[in-house]
Amino acid sequence: MPDSSSGLRHTTVVVTGIGACLPRRVVDNDTVIARGALRTDDTWIRDRTGIARRRHAEPGTSTGDLAVGAGRAALASAGDLRPDMLLLATTTPDHPCPATAPAVAHRLGLGTIPSFDLAAVCSGFLYALATAAAFIRSGACTTALVIGADAYTTIVAPTDRATAPIFGDGAGAVLLRPGIPDEPGALSTTDLGADGSGSDLITVPHGGSRHPQHLPPSAPEDRHFQMQGRAVYAHAVRRMTQSAGSALRQAGWAPDTVRAFVGHQANQRILDSVADRLGIASAHRFGNIRDLGNTAAASIPLVLADPAVHQAVAPGARSLLTAFGGGLTWASVALHWPSAVPHTEAPPTDLDTTPLCTPDLSRSHPWTASTTAS
Repeated sequence: MPDSSSGLRHTTVVVTGIGACLPRRVVDNDTVIARGALRTDDTWIRDRTGIARRRHAEPGTSTGDLAVGAGRAALASAGDLRPDMLLLATTTPDHPCPATAPAVAHRLGLGTIPSFDLAAVCSGFLYALATAAAFIRSGACTTALVIGADAYTTIVAPTDRATAPIFGDGAGAVLLRPGIPDEPGALSTTDLGADGSGSDLITVPHGGSRHPQHLPPSAPEDRHFQMQGRAVYAHAVRRMTQSAGSALRQAGWAPDTVRAFVGHQANQRILDSVADRLGIASAHRFGNIRDLGNTAAASIPLVLADPAVHQAVAPGARSLLTAFGGGLTWASVALHWPSAVPHTEAPPTDLDTTPLCTPDLSRSHPWTASTTAS
């Protein structure tokens, strides 16, 4: 790390706090099937996706509520540090306008720090992580709170067999600070990419300026999230493999030295295909897709917050994060596994927007999700 006289331009950025927020309601495959009258069964969903259950937000619980819970938990995990910037990665903001991040910062008692939403769908958390790291390295901020939060049950049609069994709700967050190379939590390299020629593969067609909300949709399903599964599968495997390989080459790490591989929790077969192509042993692959499903921008930080993973991975171990999402977008980050002790918090149970004066450590409690390493 350069000394203070050389500024922060080449400063290493470190994950120093980790938080999670999950809805209390656990929904198994049979419940999803019954709710949407889906022509499928539990075995088909498990075999095709690796998902057995997921969390659904209660009516009235928004993405912002989940983000506040995860943010509080990350601040509790980090101790006394207070961020001077907040980034919220989400596809399901509380409102089309304004952004959700400023309200989250207010409710966390962070004052007037710069806060903004970042939209890169399921790659959003890694995009936000790379963006916040760049702000810290440039000296524009010193400590950044990065949150990935989504409530996909608000945009997925319960009658759509292709999407309803896949998605769950949740939020995860990390706090970033300057640090030194190779310390636990230190980010090594990042790789980002996008290909707009595939923008029609993952979409909510209706409700934007292209197809305004006040006009009737071309079809009723156009109000909901849609995905062309087979094409997305092929793109996801190829793009995540290429991006993750690039991040490893930049870091100078051989795949067989990676001790924790965490991919976006989209589909277990996708995760296994990417890891197989990279040459990462199954013992070093981690996830929680069986119990949480695809939580979009929240999926990677929720794995980072999983205590079962932290028991299996030593602080400082070489780790690789990779994601793929709509846009099309993809991203990868090589880092040293954080030593921060994750905290979790349940979503707020009311609509109180009174800011906290300081992070409320008493409201944080041990992780309660039923999660497993893949």
